[in-house]
Amino acid sequence: MSSSFGKMLTVTIFGQSHGEAIGAVLDGLPAGIRLDFDAIARFMARRAPGGALSTARKEADQPQVLSGLCDGITCGAPLAVMIQNGDHRSHDYDKLRDLPRPMHADYPAAIKYHGCNDIRGGGQFSGRLTAPLCFAGAVAGQLLAQKGITVGAHIAAIHGVEDEPFDPVGIDAETLRRVTAQAFPTLSVQAGERMQREIEAARQSLDSVGGIVECAAVGLPAGIGEPLYESLESRISSLLFSIPAVKGVEFGAGFAAAVMTGSEHNDPFTVQNGVVRTATNRHGGILGGISTGMPVLFRAAFKPTPSIARPQQTVSLSQGCEEPLQIEGRHDPCVVLRAVPCVEAAASLALLDLMLESKGRDQWN
Repeated sequence: MSSSFGKMLTVTIFGQSHGEAIGAVLDGLPAGIRLDFDAIARFMARRAPGGALSTARKEADQPQVLSGLCDGITCGAPLAVMIQNGDHRSHDYDKLRDLPRPMHADYPAAIKYHGCNDIRGGGQFSGRLTAPLCFAGAVAGQLLAQKGITVGAHIAAIHGVEDEPFDPVGIDAETLRRVTAQAFPTLSVQAGERMQREIEAARQSLDSVGGIVECAAVGLPAGIGEPLYESLESRISSLLFSIPAVKGVEFGAGFAAAVMTGSEHNDPFTVQNGVVRTATNRHGGILGGISTGMPVLFRAAFKPTPSIARPQQTVSLSQGCEEPLQIEGRHDPCVVLRAVPCVEAAASLALLDLMLESKGRDQWN
């Protein structure tokens, strides 16, 4: 099914941006896990709309658990959660069935679904569907924490303004927890302030900007991953590219490796306190699709929000001619800030699924 992911832990996302509700079903969680719903709420609040730098749409994003718990503890049944939609203005999208928005899914979805696609708010292609993804990722993060694994991300760049990068060798759980606790998660306060000015300038000029999220996972043991086609990179990338607006992913040195020599790119192996490590981490913690025990490090590139208030050119599907388009509604001038927890959620789900496959679900506790 195209809306489901995973093998040992199957995650299904359902709903549409302006439908009655959205939600997720997690099938395969180990039984006997007491979930911290206050922590889940804090995680989801990082993605929630509202604020000067995001859309004005207001949603409570309060998950209602329908099944999977008994006395607050996972019981082995699928964990199903529903999140009500409330603050939507569907009339803003009436004309878009005939006038597809540039760089949106409107046109290919109309072709694939023979014009029956839900155009309101982008339907199932909307970033609204990342709310249940974040619920699922928050749950996964709590299980990973039981095994000493921490996942965290920061805004690496917005419109060319760059933050300090993670230390690829020395990144630790405390640094990840500290940066993810910030309202605007950057390692450099000054860089974060410049990024916020870039976003505001785009909003004032009726435009938008994109950026990059850098994510790390620490504490992951060596040997996790199922090559060839279920490699650690493949699993993480598969989920990352399911986040709306992601257009590129790189691990470790990434595309910079293409201009290096082997002697420049290779990470020397060392032994530290009896544990095999690497002196550098240009491989991003993954070799042959399998974790090496070094921090897993990757970056996801996000395009500028395509829904901008400036006039654009599109076509009339009914008339077969070019038409001007003025997009109405409420949209983020930059999705990167709200995408940070989405990237963490995607990585956490991929890592948990592979951990369960490697270690066994019934032996988790």
